[in-house]
Amino acid sequence: MRTVLIIDDNPAVGEALSLLLSLHDIRPLAALNPEEGMAALARERVDVVIQDMNFTADTTSGEEGVALFRQIRGQYPDLPVILLTAWTHLETAVELVKAGAADYLAKPWDDSKLLATVENLLELSESTREVSRARRERQRRREALEQKYDLDGLVFASDAMARTLELACQVARSDASVLITGPNGAGKERIAAIVHANSAVKKGPFVAVNCGALPGELIEAELFGAEAGAYTGANKAREGRFELADGGTLFLDEIGNLPLPGQMKLLRVLETGQFERLGSGRTRQAKVRVLSATNADLKAMIRAGSFREDLYYRLNVIEVNLPPLAERTDDILPLAEHFLGGRAELSEAAREALLNYPWPGNVRELKNAIERAALLAVDGTIAPGQLNLPQHVSTAAVRNLDEPSREAVEAALGKAGGVVSRAAQSLGLSRQALYRRMERYGLGAQE
Repeated sequence: MRTVLIIDDNPAVGEALSLLLSLHDIRPLAALNPEEGMAALARERVDVVIQDMNFTADTTSGEEGVALFRQIRGQYPDLPVILLTAWTHLETAVELVKAGAADYLAKPWDDSKLLATVENLLELSESTREVSRARRERQRRREALEQKYDLDGLVFASDAMARTLELACQVARSDASVLITGPNGAGKERIAAIVHANSAVKKGPFVAVNCGALPGELIEAELFGAEAGAYTGANKAREGRFELADGGTLFLDEIGNLPLPGQMKLLRVLETGQFERLGSGRTRQAKVRVLSATNADLKAMIRAGSFREDLYYRLNVIEVNLPPLAERTDDILPLAEHFLGGRAELSEAAREALLNYPWPGNVRELKNAIERAALLAVDGTIAPGQLNLPQHVSTAAVRNLDEPSREAVEAALGKAGGVVSRAAQSLGLSRQALYRRMERYGLGAQE
């Protein structure tokens, strides 16, 4: 059952609030002082706290209320706290809202506004609990993966990435060929490195070659090596990537760019382990675990005649798909913090901008944006404009980043009946952000 804890040293206040809440199917708990309140929190599941700001008859400073709030916040950071305050404590209450209090209500309170605030927070509390449960489960899953496998220091928080890593690590122990699919910049080479790090050949070399970065006439020489004079500019013999990867892993990135003659030779190597350097008739042998990656639709290329079907099935014994960053938004902020490396802090608005941007360039684009913003940060704080992303941010996010005028704030408060949480939602702001603007414009809360 939904439970609200009332902490107030006036028994009449506790009784009145308890009766009001009970009439609306909300279970009340009452405590007469901070010690009783903290004890109740320790033994009961509480969804919302309503706390007084003053617990000593000979002072009106609100210091006791501040201390209680900070204690609750420290031990129960996700628990919504409503402050009950006299107007003499308004400034203190506003400061605590900035520090994370859910809202404040003036004494004497309006029953309908108090109930509306409590109902909103009860809904928020349940959502927060679900988010916390999901976060704990993601943390547990991540820790289990990190304990069981070598993840090469990869930063992630999303379920989508956890699923990708679980599959990649499970297939790593086999010698099956793995095809890693996903968009450019998503981190396919990092997944290949993780497969290698958890494979039976992890002590061997990990050799990567980008098939899309080499001219077609040089790809065969790059893969299989060449003798001196095999082509213009080949002044001496050179080893190919297969030879360099012998006893380890060869990662072929952008495999869809491999020309058909190279595809035929690659298929032979995969089937027999044998190859010849360009310009040589000597057959060589290499034992190599082959991983490949592509952002292309290889099946469409097969239909178009530009990719061999038999090679596709050789490469794609196991497919590991890496989702785009837009489909694993839980990874965005952890990655951004990782790329910052403590050089600067992201403002709240910058975080919102990062989360609302579609990241067509994926992790690579995020890293570049963060590196640039870190150089432009003012006083160690990154603002949205320094990310250079506003033209791509969703309408809701842009609204969040705009500065509402005094008139807009007054209108929103009036339309919301003075309920700050509702006004904040209509403006696309957090409660804390709206309170800061109200303070700046000299507007008092209407509760």
